[in-house]
Amino acid sequence: MSPDNLTKQEKVKIIFDYFQRTMVHHALWYAEVRDQFGVEKAGEILESASTLSTQIQLKRLAKTLGFELQDGFPKDLMNMEDVQLDQLKESVAINWLANDGVWFQSVEFTEGMTAAKACNDAAWSHFSPYEAIRIKKILGFGEFPGLDGLKKAFEFRLYADVNKQSVANETDHSFDFYMNECRVQIARKRKGLDDYPCKSAGIIEYTTFAETIDKRIKTRIIGCPPDKHPEEWFCGWHFYIDESK
Repeated sequence: MSPDNLTKQEKVKIIFDYFQRTMVHHALWYAEVRDQFGVEKAGEILESASTLSTQIQLKRLAKTLGFELQDGFPKDLMNMEDVQLDQLKESVAINWLANDGVWFQSVEFTEGMTAAKACNDAAWSHFSPYEAIRIKKILGFGEFPGLDGLKKAFEFRLYADVNKQSVANETDHSFDFYMNECRVQIARKRKGLDDYPCKSAGIIEYTTFAETIDKRIKTRIIGCPPDKHPEEWFCGWHFYIDESK
């Protein structure tokens, strides 16, 4: 294979490989900045870098591929019907979940379940606060949006487009959150498999998400596989602010 003598198929394959390398490089930059300066500062730098990078990349792709931009985004997307945009948003979210599963299985099949769970837990310890930072920016939250802010933030997680969730038992100082339908667990149920034991990852995921939204918010587990649970939900979490402190 020579760069000067590639087939169309080879060129397309390399183009998609370039996209992947760009995404990985982007993620490695964020990881290094996070490790150097902390999650909050990394979120600020990420906002600046990703906004400018997106503008540069879209302008160049628009010029190369001949599509128009509107408000900095492809005009064809801006002109889509709401139904199509909702479907696209859901598809992108489901692809995120599929990507997560592919990574898990790739480690599991080569290094074993214990290693896969360890990698999964570690990945969530970084991704969950990252997602919280992005959502806080999207919603324009300040430092202490409180429990109402957390409830609103749950509506903007990737999981909100993938699973069905609900809030119950609300008080001035707490509420319960339930994952009523979980795409992963339902797929396992269809195959006659036991629930995936996601409790260790869930504790990390929900605790770090909540405290990144508002550092005053505490998390207590209600139940998460391998815990037994009712048919109405797969995992449940109690969020509260201790006003006595």
